[in-house]
Amino acid sequence: MSNISAMSPLLTYAIAATLVLYVLAMGLGLLRLLRGPSAQDRVLALDFIYVVGMLVMLVLAIRYDSSMYFEGAFLMVLFGFVGSLALAKFLLRGEVIE
Repeated sequence: MSNISAMSPLLTYAIAATLVLYVLAMGLGLLRLLRGPSAQDRVLALDFIYVVGMLVMLVLAIRYDSSMYFEGAFLMVLFGFVGSLALAKFLLRGEVIE
């Protein structure tokens, strides 16, 4: 694990700015998730939120120089994709398991 003070100041500021912008993006996605207007909009907002969450995990992996964040981001995307498929199938057919 690298020393946190060994990062350049530019990288430190860039990571902080990136995380702030990702939190703002997640807030806007949450607003769309709550307001709708349709179920398809809500599913798309949920997809957006988990993708931005994965990006946050990757930025934190760079920040803390840890591979555990990469594994967490991979699992987040894997479960999010499966959940999106299930929601899409439910919205199309009204059932998930045939």
